[in-house]
Amino acid sequence: MKKIVSFFGDRSDVFVQLNQRSAEYAESLGLSYTWVPQLPYHQEDVIEHLKNADCGIIDVEPYGEPVFREIEGKCPLLVRFGVGFDKVDLNAATAHGVAVARTTGSNASGVAEMAVALIFAARRELRFNRIHCVDTGKWAKNISNETIGSTIGILGFGNIGRITARLFQALGCEVIAYDPYPNEALAREAGIALVPLEELFRRSDAISVHVPYSQETHHMVNAERLAMMKPSAVIVNTARGGIIDEDALYDALKARQIRGAGLDVYLEEPLPASSKLCELDNLIMMPHLSSQTYESLWNTYKMAIDIAADFHAGKAVPHILNPDYKKHI
Repeated sequence: MKKIVSFFGDRSDVFVQLNQRSAEYAESLGLSYTWVPQLPYHQEDVIEHLKNADCGIIDVEPYGEPVFREIEGKCPLLVRFGVGFDKVDLNAATAHGVAVARTTGSNASGVAEMAVALIFAARRELRFNRIHCVDTGKWAKNISNETIGSTIGILGFGNIGRITARLFQALGCEVIAYDPYPNEALAREAGIALVPLEELFRRSDAISVHVPYSQETHHMVNAERLAMMKPSAVIVNTARGGIIDEDALYDALKARQIRGAGLDVYLEEPLPASSKLCELDNLIMMPHLSSQTYESLWNTYKMAIDIAADFHAGKAVPHILNPDYKKHI
């Protein structure tokens, strides 16, 4: 029986339930499943467990040469719980014959829902009105803008971006999108106009960031592009912190250059309480939990287990990030 070891999740009741359900599901597929939560993360402990497993379900911690060197020939597959893989050294994984997959799309609805919530909150200035009106008792008529019928820019037209687009289309919004690697057929099918990046920043009343983090997308949202936005516009990020230049965003919000923003991700996580971002009254902040719904979490566990089952059954696994691993087995 092939063995899965999962390192994701804390020891709260929700994760106990989810992992019990995962163990039962894995058993129904002829797999054994062990949960070893890593909070805090101990690399040596992870390596020892992976040496005795056929698949590891991993979180956001770094997995580099020391890990892959030790598990070569022992654990042939790691599955990233989620979609970001910037802390996984794919070159090292490939060199040691370890496949790395991710659970693409499994948490897309939860993240898209958070993006919509952040846009509504930023557009209607929820934080500003709480701080300056409700908390002080000095109620004022702060006039903001409706989102229904506005123009929404989707920065990154992948799984999450497409769901976010559909949600806003249902609200009667005009949705435009930019993607570094555009799928024009999917955009046409969805009725979405693909536009140049600068046009997206100039036209949008709200921008939702959904590109993956890479060297290409690092600080894609910078001072120059923030300056292109309408004064009444907002931008939200549920992807990765490094995509937005936080210093440039701080300056734009502090100067009221744009109406507001919403962040669920940051360059440094957890975000220090001393961060200057916390000073802003036009920034909605969440602690990186867009995908933390029971539904999205279960979808991700199930997909990770399905990937492991297909991999060890010799079936095609489209979610492997480094197919060249086979050359080094």
